[in-house]
Amino acid sequence: MKLQAVRGFKDWLPEEAIKYQYLIEIARKELKLAGFQEIKIPVLEKTELFVRSIGEVTDIVQKETYTFEDRNKELLTLRPEATAGICRMVIEHGLYMRPKPLKIFFIGPMFRHERPQKGRLREFFQIDVEFMGNLTPYYEVELIELALKILKKPLKNQREPFTLEINSLGCPNCRPAFRDYLLYALEKEKEKLCETCKERLSRNPLRILDCKKEQCKEVVKGLKPISEFWCEDCKNHFEKIIELFKIRNLSFSINSYLVRGLDYYVRTIFEIKGEGLGAQDTVCAGGRYDFLIKELGGPDLPATGFAIGLERWALCLFGEKDIPEALLEELKPQCLLIPLGKEAKIKGLKIISTLRDKGIKISALFEDRSLKAMLREADKLGASLVLILGDEELKENKIVLKDMKKGTQEKISIDEIEFYLLENLL
Repeated sequence: MKLQAVRGFKDWLPEEAIKYQYLIEIARKELKLAGFQEIKIPVLEKTELFVRSIGEVTDIVQKETYTFEDRNKELLTLRPEATAGICRMVIEHGLYMRPKPLKIFFIGPMFRHERPQKGRLREFFQIDVEFMGNLTPYYEVELIELALKILKKPLKNQREPFTLEINSLGCPNCRPAFRDYLLYALEKEKEKLCETCKERLSRNPLRILDCKKEQCKEVVKGLKPISEFWCEDCKNHFEKIIELFKIRNLSFSINSYLVRGLDYYVRTIFEIKGEGLGAQDTVCAGGRYDFLIKELGGPDLPATGFAIGLERWALCLFGEKDIPEALLEELKPQCLLIPLGKEAKIKGLKIISTLRDKGIKISALFEDRSLKAMLREADKLGASLVLILGDEELKENKIVLKDMKKGTQEKISIDEIEFYLLENLL
């Protein structure tokens, strides 16, 4: 039987890896400029963490987690999202005692056993950003603006395929009334809902608002929006967010039926959607979770954050196959050394080590093939310059430098090759 990757888990070929690394470095640079510090959390956590944070009756916990019992009979789960693990880390290591605001980010894979979708496989990568401290609308707007800036940075003033949607889920004082209303209103329309939403009705009715099935969308259209149930504080808070958006000239739309699939969100939530992704078009999403850290055993520490889906971000920018030529160029060696004979190979090891120390990207072909065959290989690899070192060149302490694009070549001193390459390649 032919060995293949597990369904929903994808290999990154060199040209894909460099595309994703390019985006990661853009995000990392912007986040560090904004004062965020990078952290790492484990890929495995105790299952209890996700049950307590995400919610026992959410689709993620009930249907999508990779959960198993280890040899010590302890239930463990591959992380389906990063926020819960980051909150656990903040509590366990006492990071909440550090000066606030606490600004941290994490980049890595998440795992959900769901139907593989465009830009969202069972293993998918996220750039997760968290802000913890005395939250004000100004901080929230700053964070959302930062998310938009990161997503748009690679575009370099080209088209902007991203749109921002925002809503407020209210707070523990006003949301229960909306939930009671949903149960009452949706129970009367139950037979019109899809089978999944019929199950959601009793355990997590807010998720019905986010269903992508047309029959459920029609039912949702007839419901009152959550804004009709906001308390005065939530209403004033949301109005301040919108006021700041307008002052900052941020394009946005209010989606009164926008919800998130995790129980810990309160008040401001948002999604940034991308063109060309179909129904599953959310590239970045986030919002406030004021009570999660306290509920997990930590202090009363309000927080907000967002996560960018790396694969969907790449799809929006580059499409399925369109990898920019500038990135593909990075896969090619700037220079390739072809040493001919034993002594030349030994000398070649020293040459490539010295040149790499100077920041020159160079590879070598240490093979017993003809020069003609290795020049063909150099052409396939995309090397622009080839260094040829044979017995005659060793005696003269020189090396042949061949320009593959121009088809010209010259001999220069081995002692001068470093300066020549630094001048012509860097």
